[in-house]
Amino acid sequence: MTTDLKILKSNLAEAFGTKVVSLQERLGELTMVVKADDMLSVFTRLRDDADLRFEELIDLCGIDYSTYGSETCEDGRYLADQPHQGPRFATIYHLLSITHNIRLRVRVFAEDDAMPMMDSVIGVWPVANWHEREAFDLYGTIFKGHPDLRRLLTDYGFVGNPFRKDFPLSGTVEMRYDADQRRVIYEPVSVEPREITPRTMREEQYGRN
Repeated sequence: MTTDLKILKSNLAEAFGTKVVSLQERLGELTMVVKADDMLSVFTRLRDDADLRFEELIDLCGIDYSTYGSETCEDGRYLADQPHQGPRFATIYHLLSITHNIRLRVRVFAEDDAMPMMDSVIGVWPVANWHEREAFDLYGTIFKGHPDLRRLLTDYGFVGNPFRKDFPLSGTVEMRYDADQRRVIYEPVSVEPREITPRTMREEQYGRN
């Protein structure tokens, strides 16, 4: 597998040159980062190039890097190598080459944090349709060229994007059926926000007896 990854890494570097922002091998997996402006040309070649042939998009998902790597230990050290610096939102694409029996992860960052936007890959892998709708719903990423970009998991009256790090855990609205109006209505959430601390952390002597 290590040899296969080295061959793939070499093929990717040769095929895309300066279009590759970074190419990292870690834990037996290869992750390539490309710019949003280059993603469609890169993905098309990843699918069609005989040395690559990533025919299948297994999955794509959104991610919010706003607090990534910022958690610290008691002594102040960061849990990650360093806090994330750069664009906040990205989309991760998990690809499979059936021909070469190898996988690849591709990360694309949206350039605008206020309105994350990138091209739809439905024209390359049609299976991306509902995956992009999910990322749009949960993270607010807009996929240009998607034929039917609308919410997939939340209801029609939902406000906000629940997987963003700044979205409140209790939500912003709640729904109930109103018998007088004979319809479902939305109201401000009535649950007071609270932070639950595990007992092992809030009781200094817990487990020592």
